[in-house]
Order: sequence, then structure tokens, then C-alpha cells
Amino acid sequence: MRTYDFVAVGLGPFNLGLACLTAPLDELDGLFLEQRDEFAWHPGLMIEGVTIQVPFLADLVTMADPTSPYSFLNYLKQTGRLYRFYIRENFYPLRAEYDAYCRWAAAQLPNVRFGSRVDRVEHDATTGDYLVRVTRSDAEATTTLRTRRLVLGIGTVPYRPAVVRDLPGPAVHSADYLANKARLQRLGSVTVVGSGQSAAEIYLDLLAEIDTHGYQLNWITRSPRFFPMEYTKLTLEMTSPEYVRYFHGLPAASRDRLNRDQRSLYKGISGDLVDTIFDTLYRKDVAGPVPTTMLTGTALTGADWDPDAGRYRLGLHHQEQDRDFTMDTDGLVLATGYRPAVPAFLDPVRDRIRWDEQGRFDVALGYTVDHGDREIFVQNAEEHTHSLTAPDLGMGPYRNSVIIANMLGREVYPIEQQIAFQQFGAPPDSDVPQAPSAPSAATGPVATQRQEALIR
Repeated sequence: MRTYDFVAVGLGPFNLGLACLTAPLDELDGLFLEQRDEFAWHPGLMIEGVTIQVPFLADLVTMADPTSPYSFLNYLKQTGRLYRFYIRENFYPLRAEYDAYCRWAAAQLPNVRFGSRVDRVEHDATTGDYLVRVTRSDAEATTTLRTRRLVLGIGTVPYRPAVVRDLPGPAVHSADYLANKARLQRLGSVTVVGSGQSAAEIYLDLLAEIDTHGYQLNWITRSPRFFPMEYTKLTLEMTSPEYVRYFHGLPAASRDRLNRDQRSLYKGISGDLVDTIFDTLYRKDVAGPVPTTMLTGTALTGADWDPDAGRYRLGLHHQEQDRDFTMDTDGLVLATGYRPAVPAFLDPVRDRIRWDEQGRFDVALGYTVDHGDREIFVQNAEEHTHSLTAPDLGMGPYRNSVIIANMLGREVYPIEQQIAFQQFGAPPDSDVPQAPSAPSAATGPVATQRQEALIR
């Protein structure tokens, strides 16, 4: 039986980037498995005109290898769209455009297997290999693959808060928005619950056609305001190797607190989108009041579905006023984000994986989770250990460079150690400038040397 150097499970942008970066490496024999029949990146949110929130340089490969044939710029060149993108003068690709780019890259890779569901992973104690049991969507039979390493890139799953987790009725998660848009627009009222980019995009999409369909449109967010994403350059330095090392070295409780405090850095709304929503409201308001309600600082505390009336009654709590109230709505969109999930197929090898006190992957600095730090890697399952860099598309090539170096024992793609101007954390004692001593009569070279040392 063939033994692969690694088998990667899941084909989102991060594992797809790994496939592109390992494609020219004869030393690594890898296979990429995806249970869907084709590449699909957030298909329920491919709203026309929306862009990704990072510049085009944050593609699958460029930040690791700017010469790669799998770059976004090469995709534009090969599809005859490079000059149009150039004339557009916008660094941010359309979301549909980025999805098409990923599909283009996947189609060129011979070691990608779509329609392949991983059912079970076992460990062969005799050889030290992993046995991956796979069911193909086009066949009934299950095959077994042998591999030395695993790379888990299954991504995150739609999250529903506990108060609506088992809610009956036609409520939809934002991940399924487009498939349900027409049905929602036939209703008398629609309520969007959520604080981030997806909630804002869906609200604007429904707002744009509110005159045509005549529904009441509501937007409820727990945040005290419609937070714009912080996108200043010194804040962007937090997506850096230095910050990863700093964050990883903090106690778990501190990391969890920071992740809560830093949500607006990467889970807020783009400033341009906030302005577009206001401008759309202003434009429509010229013809008369817009049938919409926008509530900030309001938490969803419960929901009941009345099948006879065909509507929900939402339990809400205004946090600043400490006041409970209710709202009725026919349609409900839960733009409540995503959470990492531990796949059941790992159950037979759970003892080979490190777990933290909350049952999450205990991810080492080099993105490994096995006890030996050389067999099982994770992609975008390490926000609790590596901070906001985990879901960041621009940090994907960096993470893949680290994973490849771990597999081969050498750097194929140079791994940046320091890119930020600022320093995270207190400096070592030897680097802390000391206060100058009291003035003295010392002059000349000795005084000058002391001054230069302070500057350094």
C-alpha cells in the first residue's frame, strides 16, 4: 500500500494554499481530500458586489512565494482579466472573484480528491502510520489510505447561540442566506441578528430591495454600536510572526480574554460598508420613512415559533437600559458566526492529540497538536492559541511555510521572524533603557558614549 507523506482533510483556502505550495516539491507526496464535489467558499454569502476584507496579495501563495504560478495575479493573467483589475484600482477582490480564483487553482492540482468523505482515522502502532478511511461520493466502497502525517483543514461550522439552537421554523443561518433569500423576501418582515460583516452585508442586500418587496426589515446586534473593523497599519502589525509568538506564550485565560476584547479587529464591519448602509438609508428616506429598525446593545435571549401565525416572537434584552422586550418577525437570519469543531473521525486517535482544559486542540507554536509535534497539524483551528491570525487569509501562507518546514526539516519558503515595527510584551531586562544618572561634570567622549548607549 502506498504511504503518503501527508493527507490533508478539507479543502478550504488554507489547505488549498498548502496544496499549491507543495505542488513543486518532489520531496513531499501529499493528498488532499474534500467531501464536497467541488470547491466552494462560503457559497451562501456570494452576494453580488461584496469583496473580501484583505488585499489581493493575501492569496493562496504570494506571501510565501511571490513567484508561484498559483498566485492571484497569474490567475488574472491566465483568464485575461489582469488589465481590468489594474484599471479598477481596488486592492480588494470580489468575493465571487476570489472563489473563482480558488476553483482555478484547485483544477490544476492532480492530488486533490473531491467527493471524498473521511469517516475514520486510526493509528497503526506497528508502522507509526495513520490509516484514513475514505468514502467516495461516486462509489459505495470505502478505501483506506496510509499516511505519515495529517493536516486538518476542515474549517469552522455555522454557530447558533444556545437560545435558538433547536429552534423550529424556517430560521436560517447566514451561511445559507442566498439559498433562502427569495423565500425571505416574500415574507412580511425579516430580522437579521448579528454584529459582523455577514450581518451587515445581508442587511444591506435586503435593504436594497425593500421597496420592491415591501417587508419590514430589522437588524439586532448585541454590540453597543455598529463596530467598524479596525484597519490601521499598526493594528495590522498584529498579524505578524512576532504577535503569534507573544500571544502563544500568554496564559490560556489571558489569551481567551484578549480574543474577546479584539473581536472588532477582525470581526467588525468594514468602514466602507457602514457608510454604504447609511447612504442607502439616506437615499431611500428622501421618498419617505424606511420600514426598518436597527437596534444596538440588544441581546437575543429567546425565541418561540408560532406555526399557526407563521412567525417568531423574539425575546430581547437591552443591555444598557437593563430592559426586556419582545419583537415579532416572520423571517429570521442568524448571522451569528462560526466556531471550530472537532471532527468525529478523530475519535480513535484522540489519545494521540493534546487537548486543553476546555476540550480544544492544544496547538503548539508550529501548528501541531500531537504529543510528538510532528504528525498532526491544524489549519484555522487555533484562534485560542494563535490569536486573530488563525482565520486571516494573509497569514495562511506563513502557516503553510511553517508546516512544510516542519515536515521537511528545512525552510523551503523563507519564514519571516520579524516584520513589525512595534514590540509586543515587555522587553528582556537587558534591553530596557536605564534612566540617566544625575548630572555630573563628565564631558567629552565618556559622556558622549553614555548618551549613545541610551539611544541604542
